[in-house]
Amino acid sequence: MTSTLTNVLVTGGAGFIGSNFVRYAIGAHPDWHVTTLDKLTYAGRRENLHDVMDNARHTFVHGDICDAPVAGPLVEAADIVVHFAAETHVDRSILAAGDFIRTDVEGTFVLLEAARRNPKLRRFVQISTDEVYGSVAEGSSRETDELRPRNPYSASKAGADRLAYSYWATHEVPVIVTRASNNYGPYQFPEKVIPLFVTNLIEGIQVPLYGDGGNVRDWLHVLDHCRALDLLIHQGQSGEVYNIGGGNEVKNVDLTHQLIRLLGKDESFIRRVEDRKGHDRRYSVSTEKLRAMGWQPQVPFEQGLADTVRWYRENEWWWRPVKERDAEYRAYIEQQYGGRRAH
Repeated sequence: MTSTLTNVLVTGGAGFIGSNFVRYAIGAHPDWHVTTLDKLTYAGRRENLHDVMDNARHTFVHGDICDAPVAGPLVEAADIVVHFAAETHVDRSILAAGDFIRTDVEGTFVLLEAARRNPKLRRFVQISTDEVYGSVAEGSSRETDELRPRNPYSASKAGADRLAYSYWATHEVPVIVTRASNNYGPYQFPEKVIPLFVTNLIEGIQVPLYGDGGNVRDWLHVLDHCRALDLLIHQGQSGEVYNIGGGNEVKNVDLTHQLIRLLGKDESFIRRVEDRKGHDRRYSVSTEKLRAMGWQPQVPFEQGLADTVRWYRENEWWWRPVKERDAEYRAYIEQQYGGRRAH
């Protein structure tokens, strides 16, 4: 790495959104050197970075953001920090909330403490989530709205979100906070709804639909998310919050039927299951602030969903080992959904 390169640290870069951002950043910015820091827990996998691991402008560090002797020097050497690393799955947070508090809040604290010691740091991007606003009955959440998280996952993200802001207000760390809607696309761990449903359907297994299926989510293609982050790294204002939404509000039951059609299945593959605790009915964010900066989604939802289904069809090498060899994952799916095959 030469001194002329911008040093970008991506925490959680072996996860779903993080790995897509690492890949995007290396391709979009020839003057960036990207360092990935990842603990490689169940959802962070080297396979997610298989095509950039040997790139001369990429360095992989196996480590925990909570480990200050490992994470601190990486932050202190960075020009830009993009902080994705987090526990993210709502169901898992209900079963093991402590893991979420440690990683999402305490880990963020470790990074921010190092960031305030770095005088050359130009940007610290705290990746938050639209779920911090809680369930939104009507309208869309704006960046100034009250935070009302309703499960341990979103509460841990809200804590990290505000902690990051406090380091701007108190220490002038150049923090921006982003709150994105549900992402979808390649390399998403198959516990999340779209990859779970797609891989189940490929395998001939029923898909679990919570409650009446009327819960609404706004879907954002992961590459549109990456493009938004790129814009904000360069043009965002420190201390500000930016919503990132796809503008594709879809009921879970309608999403389920779209996936069934794309995979040539029928309604016998839907298994109704009891609604989960604290299941937010609807998320929706206003993106006026970001759109005023010139950003807008480029991937139409129907196209993006079809492309995503095609990716999982063509990359069984990536997801099948997770579902066949990961004992924790199999036990989790069995506990939550029963894993029944359709007949």
